[in-house]
Amino acid sequence: MTAVVPPETPSVPRAVVPSAPGRGVGPLLRAWRQRRRVSQLELALRADSSARHISFVETGRSRPSEEMVLRLAEHLDVPVRDRNALLLAAGYAPHYPETPLDDPALGALREGIERLIGCYEPYPALVVDATYHVVAANRGVAVLLDGVPEHLLQPPLNTMRLTLHPEGLAPRIRNLPEWRGHLLDQMRRQIALSRSEPLRALYDEVAAYPAPEPAPDAVAEPPSPAPHFALPMRIEHEGQILSFVSSISTFNTPMDVTVAELAVETLLPADPATVKALQELLS
Repeated sequence: MTAVVPPETPSVPRAVVPSAPGRGVGPLLRAWRQRRRVSQLELALRADSSARHISFVETGRSRPSEEMVLRLAEHLDVPVRDRNALLLAAGYAPHYPETPLDDPALGALREGIERLIGCYEPYPALVVDATYHVVAANRGVAVLLDGVPEHLLQPPLNTMRLTLHPEGLAPRIRNLPEWRGHLLDQMRRQIALSRSEPLRALYDEVAAYPAPEPAPDAVAEPPSPAPHFALPMRIEHEGQILSFVSSISTFNTPMDVTVAELAVETLLPADPATVKALQELLS
């Protein structure tokens, strides 16, 4: 298992703290509402309030209670980390802790993650945080990383760098243009939803990687005999073509920033040949 542990965040007592000058909660809530394309009236109906009160909150004429901030954030599907930012802007303390992953309080979570991704073997499975840093990975992932240069394997491992870097997996991915486009689209959607600056910086980095040129002796692959039910990643490994489809799951109703930003990604075989190859590789 590979682990990357976030820096420890000190706990903040539940007390009122001053909001940043010029960064009141009203403009932030309005930005989230517009981002979700929800009218003031629709948000008011969802939150059991009134359009007039929502307007007063957004313009700063009314200071929302802590409960109202959390209720509006819930109905706007604001990420947990950003809910804390809304509370701070309103003059309240953060509601959700950010517990380091190596904290004893998350021991059951770590054990559950290890058991979960271990059960997927021989299929690759890993856990990543909000900026695609690898928190844990099983032996199936290690198989795919065989031959990747050491400088790309230094912690913190990042799946986007490993996949799209011209010295990483990119030269071995047979359908790289399609898979690269899928990954960049996925990141753009996440940036639009979260406005994460670290994620934006990662996107700018990996989007600028030059795509490797096809080998001079490369032969076009014959079309698949059956249509795929999802876009596969077709990657060459030791002379074989392994085909995977990706599945991503997250934790339901998280109450901690660290847990809210974890995602479990599994690479499931897209054809019987890949199933057989993985079973032989990890036997």
